[in-house]
Amino acid sequence: MSPSLKKAEKFYRQMLLLRRFEQKCAELYTEQKIRGFLHLYIGEEAVATGVIDAIEDKDGVVGTYREHCHAILKGVPAEKVMAELYGKMEGCSRGRGGSMHLFDKEKNFYGGYAIVGGGLPLAVGIALADKRMGRDRVTVCFFGDGAVAEGEFHESMNLAQLWELPVLFVCENNLYGMGTHIERAQSEPDFIKKAKSYAMEAHRVDGMDVLKVNDAAKKAVKHVRSGKGPLFLECQTYRFRAHSMFDPELYRSKKEVEEWKKRGPIITLKKYLQENGMWEKIDADAIEKEVEKEIEKAVEYAEKGSWEPVSELTRFVYSEKEAK
Repeated sequence: MSPSLKKAEKFYRQMLLLRRFEQKCAELYTEQKIRGFLHLYIGEEAVATGVIDAIEDKDGVVGTYREHCHAILKGVPAEKVMAELYGKMEGCSRGRGGSMHLFDKEKNFYGGYAIVGGGLPLAVGIALADKRMGRDRVTVCFFGDGAVAEGEFHESMNLAQLWELPVLFVCENNLYGMGTHIERAQSEPDFIKKAKSYAMEAHRVDGMDVLKVNDAAKKAVKHVRSGKGPLFLECQTYRFRAHSMFDPELYRSKKEVEEWKKRGPIITLKKYLQENGMWEKIDADAIEKEVEKEIEKAVEYAEKGSWEPVSELTRFVYSEKEAK
């Protein structure tokens, strides 16, 4: 189904915001404003944008350690995310989580996790609680191809299907688990076969095309919300940056990266709009300026944020309630 001009413009703006946010993060990291680990989502914007558009505010999202964009699209303000990356108290996790542990209960964003595959059992637990409580909710669980090799993946897939839980498993297959290509790490690189081995409905989509992702996600969410059990959606995508800011990226050629960049999410959407006579109806310059201001606002908010006092170092480490 062809998108309306309004929807297409929304997707363009969202993906541009995510791209500029991540590019700014890379810049701030080199200035040591952001410390610790930093995993960027550049190149994969179509997956988060297309999938999260297909769910409702009440639905839950469990991210990965590459989750800045998941959080922003789920409604966590960009300034709250940036403040968290800075380690400031005004961040969505009070500055204690950093890049890999964003969280916002009010937005039903149940966190990013540094452990590969760590969010999978959590998503199953949330969905189990929702089913037992009779809540009409879908939990979307994002994870990378590397997580498919983990025990948590297989345990979670099995229980979700066995108990017919309302989980949408979204595999962001960017071909590389850290620095190893999936064909060198997994005896069966066809993830659809793995999902179907659990008798689960499974589909694959071009993760570089936001319109295709959105269409597939809408169908997947409808399936899950109707009570038919979980669904596995593989989005074939590619990260344009290294695995993390510490990665020397010696495992793939620059030529390979450049070839993938030719069909990047933003370029792909722009090409579609041009071919369908919609691009000239979008004020791209105005969108760029709006996005730039939003990023500037986020950085300013983080810069003005406060550091948690040393006196509160052990707060949240132990229960403040006395044992009875």
